[in-house]
Amino acid sequence: MNTTSLTEAGDAGFYGSYGGRYVPETLIPALDELEAGWIAVKDDTAFWNDFDGLSKNYAGRPTPITRVERFEPDRRVYLKREDLLHTGAHKMNNAIGQALLATRLGKQRIVAETGAGQHGVATATVCARFGLECVVFMGVEDMRRQEPNVQRMRLLGAEIEPVELGTKTLKEAMSEAIRDWITNVETTYYLIGSAAGPAPYPEIVRTFQRVIGDEARIQLLEAENRLPDAVIACVGGGSNAIGTFAGFIDDDSVELIGVEAADAASLMQGRAAVLHGSRSSVLADEWGQIQDAHSISAGLDYPGVGPEHAWLRDSGRARYVSCTDAEALEMFEKLARTEGIIPALESSHALARVDDIEGDLILVCLSGRGDKDLAEALRAMGRDE
Repeated sequence: MNTTSLTEAGDAGFYGSYGGRYVPETLIPALDELEAGWIAVKDDTAFWNDFDGLSKNYAGRPTPITRVERFEPDRRVYLKREDLLHTGAHKMNNAIGQALLATRLGKQRIVAETGAGQHGVATATVCARFGLECVVFMGVEDMRRQEPNVQRMRLLGAEIEPVELGTKTLKEAMSEAIRDWITNVETTYYLIGSAAGPAPYPEIVRTFQRVIGDEARIQLLEAENRLPDAVIACVGGGSNAIGTFAGFIDDDSVELIGVEAADAASLMQGRAAVLHGSRSSVLADEWGQIQDAHSISAGLDYPGVGPEHAWLRDSGRARYVSCTDAEALEMFEKLARTEGIIPALESSHALARVDDIEGDLILVCLSGRGDKDLAEALRAMGRDE
């Protein structure tokens, strides 16, 4: 497996001026241990054989690409079907990889954060598969919005820690997971779900998620005998987008487009600041105080983003746009009605910007399925009776 990238993190895990480690001294030994373990497995054939085997025989890779002719009849638009992966979203790629890494490091207890619940479900799933203790932190507002995923995690044996602080969503869940890690650093591995956090997490997550873009590149060449004009993906913390972009980042002819929630658009409206151990583009005031973010999608409801995305924005290699809740809901229903595919609300944000893109051949990362969002979407559309 190719683990290199044009934007591979440099010294101290920086992408340009973004990234790095901004954490309490208590965590430095744990991050040093993680970095040493990561360096050891990056070129370890046995590790990648295990990863590839589980990805194929347990998670169901490769996922297909599907042309959506009724959704977009005038152009060739393909979906990369991460919704068909085991547990229903791209999060499984990273969960498998980090669970393997955690076992290499001898950790038997896993903590994780989750917003939409898909990372929590993926983490609970791999912990069940490997016999690891699993604790998932989740804001109570997200627990309300994502009740089916809460029940799935509990069925899989995970302990759910409700978070009642602040907006009661992903930002606070991540903060509480980090606090737990600090307290139990000797025995615990923090399985982060986004391409964010202190180095080397952004590189680790991107490497495990780049299977999305690598597969899609091969599949599109086979289907169309050329690369797409544009690749588009939703961006919250940024893991599905950076994984998709990774397969095309060295192809200058391919435009890379990330779509943020309009009221959580840290790349479009944010400023350079530190959040959860990393310097990136963050929704913050002039004093560096983190501002609240909102989205109908719990997975995009985060006031920061992975540092590689901030670097890609500044370098001009990728551009970032936004989508409102109403636009996402429209695409949620449109894809269901025209293609028989119910997308996650996160992915619906990416679908909403397809019409704005120039080019005849477009790839959209369908990062997950919409089962988890059905009740919230119907409520927002006034159809929950």
